[in-house]
Amino acid sequence: MEMQQVRYFLALSRELNFTRAAERCNITQPALTRAIQALEAEFGGRLFHRERNQTHLSELGRMMLPYLQSIHAQSEAARVQAKSHGRMKSIELKLSVMCTLSPAVLADFIVRFQGAHRGVELKVMDGAASQILHQLSSGERELAVLGYNDTIDDRFHALPLYKERFVAVLPMTHRLANQAELRISELHQEPYVNRINCEVFENAKREFARQGVCVRIVFRSERDDWVLGMIRSGMGWGFFPETYTFPADVAVRPLVDPEFSRTVSLITVRGRPHSSAVGAFVKAARSFPWSTASGACAAAA
Repeated sequence: MEMQQVRYFLALSRELNFTRAAERCNITQPALTRAIQALEAEFGGRLFHRERNQTHLSELGRMMLPYLQSIHAQSEAARVQAKSHGRMKSIELKLSVMCTLSPAVLADFIVRFQGAHRGVELKVMDGAASQILHQLSSGERELAVLGYNDTIDDRFHALPLYKERFVAVLPMTHRLANQAELRISELHQEPYVNRINCEVFENAKREFARQGVCVRIVFRSERDDWVLGMIRSGMGWGFFPETYTFPADVAVRPLVDPEFSRTVSLITVRGRPHSSAVGAFVKAARSFPWSTASGACAAAA
């Protein structure tokens, strides 16, 4: 069965006249007749009864009508969707962002992207790195932004966007709050407020141990606002990326000797065909001034 046969059948079921149906389909009447006969041969029975100048649907034709109407409607919907896709109209783009990333830099990029691609409906969800990579692999998400220093799985392609350092965040009353920068040796035995999802914490902990520095974890939370609330109250110090938007009543100090950092990258699935919206997002990410934007956030902090 061909789509043009479906179209001819539906035209004839509306017109109930071979001449008018042929005109509607812009073909000759013999061509329409041959197409209907071929469809009847495939279905194994008459679809129309022809009685002199009167034509009407047979019982088989009435049975087939809703199915062929549905096929035609789905074909039209697919055609419209394909055209919209090519023009990037009403396209849904699913993006995952690591929950430990600050929105300060990404928000500017997303606003600029949506301003330039108003037909793309961007849906953003956050999560942990392992969860996000699973979503990408399974096809639940098309793109992801991760702050990731480990070697990424060969299934994925990483486009580095920017690099950011980690800083120590202290209560304003802390004995180290007035220093311009902090060495990790100065944090020995200092009470520490831990961000559970911090992906560089394990690396930092190993470096602390190598230098004989012990920090006392006094509070742990998956929520950065809780961690900051405990720091502000004087419970201890915290470990944050420099682009985070900090309140004015905490001290934010660079960590040195050593310095800790992470690379923030745009992740896609290697070798997977992508939509035009994904292509536009990647292209926009390549041209965005990430270093300027992340540097401005760090300076503001």
